[in-house]
Amino acid sequence: QVQLVESGGGLVQPGGSLRLSCAASGNIFSINTMGWYRQAPAKERELVAIIRRDDTTTYADSVKGRFTISRENGQSTVYLQMNSLKPEDTAVYYCNAVAGVVVKKNYWGQGTQVTVAS
Repeated sequence: QVQLVESGGGLVQPGGSLRLSCAASGNIFSINTMGWYRQAPAKERELVAIIRRDDTTTYADSVKGRFTISRENGQSTVYLQMNSLKPEDTAVYYCNAVAGVVVKKNYWGQGTQVTVAS
């Protein structure tokens, strides 16, 4: 089992920055990838960014050049640095971990609200 706890959301003006944090606990050595997803009202949850065990990353086209995913402490903490925020970035942001070798399982945090408005 893996537990995920996000922090760092809030209200920010357009053009501003926020950093989200996700702390993983439990069986962190089983984690293969960690990432961030977001869900805006009346929309489906979408990938924002992921980071793999080998430190390769993938970003949604809409955030490339503005957001950066990183991690420290091995697999236990992942960050999402969000710069040049736009109103369309407003959403609940969820931390995700994919763990397991043969059978992979998704774990989710509780979500943190990010609101970009003037």
